[in-house]
Amino acid sequence: MTTSCPLMLQSTQGRLHSSESLDLCQFAGQPLLIVNTASHCGFTKQFQGLESLHQKYGPQGLVVLGFPSNDFFQEAQSEEKIAEVCLLNFGVSFSMFKPTHVRRSDLNPVFQTLFEQGAPRPRWNFNKYLVDAQGHFVQHFGATTPPDKASFIRAIENLLEPSTTQTTSN
Repeated sequence: MTTSCPLMLQSTQGRLHSSESLDLCQFAGQPLLIVNTASHCGFTKQFQGLESLHQKYGPQGLVVLGFPSNDFFQEAQSEEKIAEVCLLNFGVSFSMFKPTHVRRSDLNPVFQTLFEQGAPRPRWNFNKYLVDAQGHFVQHFGATTPPDKASFIRAIENLLEPSTTQTTSN
């Protein structure tokens, strides 16, 4: 059985501080947690919690995707520095991509599709977007929602259950 690639995943993204690219269609059929990140933000410590979610729920199918962005002027100026914060300081092992736009002009196609599906644009770094296995936006959690908050964990666990179809914003 072949899973078709939803519009949200029909792009190839460059990996952070690497010459490699990743075809996002490989995640078709899996639930996603998409996060806009920044390495010099008061919420940067959320990388640790996001990594914990990746470790705990990745084996159950959850894919965590991090998109660094300087749209809020809090991202390091080089990919090397961004990678240092993510990989060395916080041990991030989920997929992180090259810096991109998540709010302003020239939007990353993943975020463009999120917004077309009704997701709110981020007001700051570390907005968390849950997407179901069919590539549909399900729920949004803002920057102030820590990755270990009970309601966020519950939403992830619901997403991992096949019957989840509700779309909301918190």
